[in-house]
Amino acid sequence: MAFDYKKEYKEFYMPKTKPEIITVPSMNFVAVRGKGDPNEEGGEYKRALEVLYAVAYTIKMSKMTDHHIDGYFDYVVPPLEGLWKQEDMPGIDYRRKSDLIWTAMIRLPEFVTKAEFDRAAEQASAKKKLDCSRAEFMSYEEGLCVQCMHIGSYDDEPATVAAMDSYAVSMGYDTDITDKRQHHEIYLSDPRKTAPEKLRSVVRHPIKKRG
Repeated sequence: MAFDYKKEYKEFYMPKTKPEIITVPSMNFVAVRGKGDPNEEGGEYKRALEVLYAVAYTIKMSKMTDHHIDGYFDYVVPPLEGLWKQEDMPGIDYRRKSDLIWTAMIRLPEFVTKAEFDRAAEQASAKKKLDCSRAEFMSYEEGLCVQCMHIGSYDDEPATVAAMDSYAVSMGYDTDITDKRQHHEIYLSDPRKTAPEKLRSVVRHPIKKRG
């Protein structure tokens, strides 16, 4: 059976609908950075996702080629994730989607080295006739965070964020969003197939001990 990160690491992908404190270790991702409204049809974000999935599935399906990656194990491609920010504020103003600065990303299995990643990006570019040069091998260690399962439309996330902030304060922490530690979302539902009120997303914010 294929290794499924969502099932094996439920603490990172399947939190409760009530806020909780968690420490997130370093993980590697295929990532594409950009700016603008993620809902724009044919926009930069949509093109970034094409690159992400092209590289992610090239790595997964390497088992069907003559190139065998050391340590490879069969796995389910992890869910899409996103880091989000806006230049003039620490949080997110959901009304100003055109001002969003984002990093779209998908977790990579531990056996994927930078060299294997570069090889996969080149293969994906050639096979898919798609420029994958924007894809980067990114290591990200979030550390101490507050997180919560959000159920519903992405535009309704402020209520979940407010609950997370309140819980963090009650536990002696402050939100610690910076250029390197950002508002983080993990998308467990496909918005093309799921009603907005049933969408499931992990929302995560970095925190620090007060004082």
